[in-house]
Amino acid sequence: MKKILVVDDEAIVRTSCDRTLTPEGYDVTLTASGKEGIACLEKETFALVLLDLKMPDMDGMEVLSKIKENWPETKVVMVTGYSTVDTAVQALRVGAYNFIEKPFTPDTLLKAVQEVFGPSD
Repeated sequence: MKKILVVDDEAIVRTSCDRTLTPEGYDVTLTASGKEGIACLEKETFALVLLDLKMPDMDGMEVLSKIKENWPETKVVMVTGYSTVDTAVQALRVGAYNFIEKPFTPDTLLKAVQEVFGPSD
């Protein structure tokens, strides 16, 4: 089963990710902060991290840098409501696999995840 870590300070975003991805067969873990996300990564391996850009404790770019430094094989899709071309380019340069904007639809989320893993069997 493909493991996905969702790191977002908004409960509604975490819930919608879980409701969209779990029925598709993904093993989803939810965390509300960058520090919680890093702690989860230190304990188990995730194939993909859905990572919010703007969070109160650690911003997404800082978390992305740590993930790429410590778990380079883990793919990261940035999720943000504050999208600008500059931010997207910066995230991709640091190593993000892709970028999706909030609010996103379940279809948009699923499409982004399937791009990482390929379609589910």
